Amino acid sequence: MATAPGPPRALKPKPTLPSHYYEGFLEKKGPKDRDPFSLDRSIQDKTVTDLEDYKKFWAGLQGLTIYLYNNNRDPQYVEKVDLRNFLALTDDAPRGSSTMDPGTQFCLSLEGQEIKFKVDSLESREMWKGFIMTVVELKVPSNLTLLPGHKYMMAEALTKEKDRRAHEKPPCFLNVSRVEAQLLLEKHPDCGNMLLRPGSDGSGGFSITTLQILNGAEVVKHYKVKREGLGYVIDVEEPVSCSSLHDVVNYFVSNTKGALVPFSPDEDYEKVLGFVEANQENGESTWTVPKLPAPRVPGDAKQGQQLPGPGKPPWLSTPLPPVPVQDENYIIPIGDEPTTQYVNEDALPVHRLAGPKPKKQGKPLPKVPPVTNKAKTEPKGLGGLKKAGPGASVPKSPFGTSISSDITEELERKLQQRRANLED
Repeated sequence: MATAPGPPRALKPKPTLPSHYYEGFLEKKGPKDRDPFSLDRSIQDKTVTDLEDYKKFWAGLQGLTIYLYNNNRDPQYVEKVDLRNFLALTDDAPRGSSTMDPGTQFCLSLEGQEIKFKVDSLESREMWKGFIMTVVELKVPSNLTLLPGHKYMMAEALTKEKDRRAHEKPPCFLNVSRVEAQLLLEKHPDCGNMLLRPGSDGSGGFSITTLQILNGAEVVKHYKVKREGLGYVIDVEEPVSCSSLHDVVNYFVSNTKGALVPFSPDEDYEKVLGFVEANQENGESTWTVPKLPAPRVPGDAKQGQQLPGPGKPPWLSTPLPPVPVQDENYIIPIGDEPTTQYVNEDALPVHRLAGPKPKKQGKPLPKVPPVTNKAKTEPKGLGGLKKAGPGASVPKSPFGTSISSDITEELERKLQQRRANLED
């Protein structure tokens, strides 16, 4: 019976790369790409970066991060370069190159590290430099060799970056109240002394809460940050306009000579399992750490018994299959009957297939000897048989039937007549 087809299976969506401002192939050489086995220890006049090899990636710029992928179909990046600590971006011509070298290398300087990149063409180098400078400085650079179409692409990326920063909250933002923010700063002084939180007036703005120590006493201040259009305004004596909340936080840090540090809470996790246990005798509750079972040693004879499978009680053993009886399970085919030897070979066998019963043949007539010129001799036949006496034994036919001892006169007359015909 045919069954109705089920609903079509929903296709699994293919993983796609995130939206990037600009993407393409980049060859990167930095501290993470060093191969220690390829270094020549005898070379003393080269830095570690010069001895490294370039590694090719598919790269994409999103926000202030360059994501590096193994290929252009891989949705998961393998490395990333953070541009928040940007210092400079310069061209890096290869060593020993001539003046005709197009110069497809550039160097990205960050705080504490230097990363070199190499691309396939001069146009690609200018494009990467232009997009990096656009998201870092929030303006399209004018000192690069760019076409009008390239500048238009960078202007679109600038609009997206400004919109992203306007809605992105810095790490020091916590959704807490005014009192909770003050308690967090007092309880965790090592995590920072400045915190960004939602405003208390319900207008959709934000507030900055700071805590500093002055002559041994805590000084808590709250600053209001209002939203105006796509930007923000710090409500002080001389209002300060900022394009994003990141700029608001950076303004407080830079204008206090680093005295204010953005709050960064530590995420502590317990390493030991524990629970609260009540004492039945005195009713007190205590914190209890359970004792972990000792690890089992392979081959230990005192190991616990293996738990039974689901649905099988442990007290029921697996029954063994019954032993077959040989005499009852053997079948003798019809064609494999044992051969039976009989004394009388003409006798029918005991086992015979059912079928039509053969007709019983009559007794053959005796053969008449040929006529010769010799003296007539009386042929042997039935006429030569003597009548058996009453005590004589009667011969048996092959089928076990007896021959009549008396020959009728009619049969004897016919035999004599036939004999006479033969003599004539």
